[in-house]
Amino acid sequence: MKKVLILTGDAGEALEVMYPLQRFLEEGFAVTVAAPTKGVVKTVVHDFEPGFGTYTEKPGYRVEATASFAEVNPAEYDVLYLPGGRAPEWIRNEPGALEIVRHFFDTEKPVGGICHAALILAAAGVLKGRTVTAYPALKPDVELAGATFLDQAVVIDGHLFTSRAWPDHPELFRALFAKLRG
Repeated sequence: MKKVLILTGDAGEALEVMYPLQRFLEEGFAVTVAAPTKGVVKTVVHDFEPGFGTYTEKPGYRVEATASFAEVNPAEYDVLYLPGGRAPEWIRNEPGALEIVRHFFDTEKPVGGICHAALILAAAGVLKGRTVTAYPALKPDVELAGATFLDQAVVIDGHLFTSRAWPDHPELFRALFAKLRG
């Protein structure tokens, strides 16, 4: 059975945590949710409201992180998944998380990232020379990290699968599962 590691934290986008968690489980994968500390992670819902020039944020689901970043041995996992939301703003400052990400790039195991996950990838130093997508507001961050930004539903660059935001889940997971099924 393939093992998936999802890295998130408080203020992870609810749909970008819950949908992948449930999809991987549905496909028969063993899934570990890891966060800066073990325990309940409080997700948030981002959506667009009339009269706002950006997305709004509301409380989302509570998700159990069964491991902290420090407890994770990335060699035990086959796939890494990085949800978006605001959690990546903080996760990118966690040395343990960055070591986990680098392991997956050094070993060329599949990595999925959506929305603001690009902030973690940039902080880990793994975007240079790659082509990716992310939430469109992150285009300058992606380009400053040395990557080419494409504004499309899914971008595949070797073992890295990226998407803009939760509306792109169907395209992202079709591509990712096609790779994982071999």
